[in-house]
Amino acid sequence: MHANWKTWAHVTKLDPDKRLPEGAVEEIATSGTDALMLSGTLNVTRENLHELLDLVSSYGLPLVVEPASPDCAIFDNGIDHLFVPSVLNTNDVRWVVGKHYAWLRQASSIDWEMVVPEAYIVLNPNSAVGRVTGADCSLSGEDVAAFAQVADRYFRFPIVYIEYSGTYGDPAIVQAASEAIEHAVLYYGGGIRSAEQATEMGRYADTIVVGNAVYEEGIDVLRATVRAVQ
Repeated sequence: MHANWKTWAHVTKLDPDKRLPEGAVEEIATSGTDALMLSGTLNVTRENLHELLDLVSSYGLPLVVEPASPDCAIFDNGIDHLFVPSVLNTNDVRWVVGKHYAWLRQASSIDWEMVVPEAYIVLNPNSAVGRVTGADCSLSGEDVAAFAQVADRYFRFPIVYIEYSGTYGDPAIVQAASEAIEHAVLYYGGGIRSAEQATEMGRYADTIVVGNAVYEEGIDVLRATVRAVQ
């Protein structure tokens, strides 16, 4: 029985490449967040991913791994789901379907019940994910709405993810995506560092993702963002 990700309002994203201070994992796990997502763009290896999983797996929270590369697509250590991104706003097909094809070619077995495809729309050109994937981040609200609708109605992605990665995005863009979507769950991630920002993005996104604030602002800010959307 896998966790029901469709009901989550708040997800905390932890990066295997970053270090958490002593005791921080317990505080994060008891913050009220609905799930932990283990995800990063740079320097993520099976080793540091397993290390982070060992730290967080005993707290009973739903665990999601969002692999940046096929070798980080793992199914053990108490993982509930594998959220697999496809970046829609890039001309580099590797990030739409190429890495996914490579994954299936090399994988011995895949638990498809755990796999949840994500349609990513990356909107911060200065972010690692924006640079690595060659995403076109100069999109208007109409552009984002069109991508969201393609993801939702044509490709039937269960998640559409608006990713500002480290910077706080434009609520009007997120609203445009929200209004274009009929069936998919809308995730927003990027730069949420206060209850006010969590509330603002939570008006339009079904699920907000808080990541950098955990490392840069601390547990009180994380708790405030949880209270804002729960």
